Amino acid sequence: MGRHNRGVNFTWILLVVIAAIAVTGLANRRNLQAPLVLVAVGSAASFIPGMPRPELDPHVILGVVLPPLLYSAALKFSVATFKRNLAPILRLGVGMVLVTAGVVAFFAEWLVPELTIGAALVLGAVVAPTDAVSAVAVGQKLGLPKRVIAILTGEGLVNDATALTLFTVAVAAVTGTRIATDSPLLFFAYEVVGGIVIGLVLAFIVKFVRARMYDSPLETGLGLVLPFAAYLAAEELHASGVLAVVVAGLVIGHYSTDASIMTRLQERSVWSSLETLLEMFVFAYMGLQLSFVIDDVVADGLPVVHVFFYGLAVLAVVIVIRPVWLFSSYSRVRFGVTFRRGLRQKQLSWKQNLVVSWAGMRGVVTLAAAGGIPFALSTGEPFPGRGVIQAIAFIVAVGTLLLQGSTLPFLIRRLDVADPYETLRTQEQMELARNISRRAGEKALADVAAHPPPEIDSKELQAIVERVRRSMQARLQVQETDEDNDREAAIWHAGALFDKFRHQSLRSQRVALIAARDSGDLDDDVLRTVLEGLDLEEAAAEERVRRRRARVAAKGEGTS
Repeated sequence: MGRHNRGVNFTWILLVVIAAIAVTGLANRRNLQAPLVLVAVGSAASFIPGMPRPELDPHVILGVVLPPLLYSAALKFSVATFKRNLAPILRLGVGMVLVTAGVVAFFAEWLVPELTIGAALVLGAVVAPTDAVSAVAVGQKLGLPKRVIAILTGEGLVNDATALTLFTVAVAAVTGTRIATDSPLLFFAYEVVGGIVIGLVLAFIVKFVRARMYDSPLETGLGLVLPFAAYLAAEELHASGVLAVVVAGLVIGHYSTDASIMTRLQERSVWSSLETLLEMFVFAYMGLQLSFVIDDVVADGLPVVHVFFYGLAVLAVVIVIRPVWLFSSYSRVRFGVTFRRGLRQKQLSWKQNLVVSWAGMRGVVTLAAAGGIPFALSTGEPFPGRGVIQAIAFIVAVGTLLLQGSTLPFLIRRLDVADPYETLRTQEQMELARNISRRAGEKALADVAAHPPPEIDSKELQAIVERVRRSMQARLQVQETDEDNDREAAIWHAGALFDKFRHQSLRSQRVALIAARDSGDLDDDVLRTVLEGLDLEEAAAEERVRRRRARVAAKGEGTS
């Protein structure tokens, strides 16, 4: 019977995914925020009579859903950007989590009779981490400055590790179980260092293996396995699995320019699809819990109205503490506590800080951690206030998403937080990238002209090189000339040389751009944007060369 129930539950989970895809498609067509629509539709659907609860074990959510989401975000996040914004990321990802957990713990212990101070700290750890998925999506669509997006993304990568480590310590203190060390500070340090080391080791192993594979599907498959391997290996050694996944993603993303063209193109598509699928499921899963959370509260014999009041009160504290913390940090730097002029110039403006302070939506980690609270203490007694903690966590997660998520677009438009200097800097960086590409391409063509193939006539060589040069210039000027190039390369031999020389030029441009990134002259974000266009052109050139070789091989087999 148990196995049958699990099968039914899995079937319903797949149906939830299909429904979430359909709802997301409709929301996108009507220019609505898909996360909010999914939560609202899921909440309404949870009250349908006979609706089964799509319940997953918290370890499944943390070990299956969370790693690919974090890894995908880390892949796209620049290491250089992470270093540049390390201070605000740590203030939010570590400091904000600890402050939120502490304030919520003291407030909840005072407000909720069912909670001890230890159980209240567990609640604080559960509701402390933010989920930047919807905030970043909205911010990118409405033109938030890249630095604000980077800080929100970096916070989302770091705060899960902080909150889950604090959650482990708090649960151990309440239940009376032992952790790896009796000192919470040493345990936290071990979790951080262990997660970083495991993530680095596995990432470099994967990088080493992939560099010797020369097989794009296998390389992509190995990349898909890495986040799960990093998480499970770290958790097995009682280190931070979340941090191991983030570090592995940052490393692989930084060295993704060394991978083959087809691998890069495949991974972009695969991770984009997987990330979208998991995000849709998470938001639908959140909404579908509403009626069942109410049922759990009633089953525990608690007044539903009181518990929802507790949840709304904690929700208010969670929302208020974030801007208080952010603007206190902003004031210390802005009004003289920090006298370093360079640091002050790097601070976000008050408008940007206001947007960041309102982008504190909670998500899957909050629900998974709440579901992972043990049922009993080591003495066999029930965990104090477990049902209340789960109900409050649900109210906070859904409440922040609906309240802050629905008003964040209006706030961004109203404040007009766009950074004109950032636009100018991006234009300058794009111009630098074009100049680097142009110089590298011209050098590659000059090398071809200086050392021509012996079997080609000089006039024909000059004509082919000129066509490659025009094609390169057209791409740098964002003009479409593929059809013209195809018509000019009508002769078989000339077409083969055209593709060969164009391929060499594109490879030289990519190497020069990566070298400029590594030397610090070119921003990593700009490099990735430019390389996407180069990758598509290089992939097209390689595909034509592959087809031509296949035809030659087929001819050879036919005449032999």
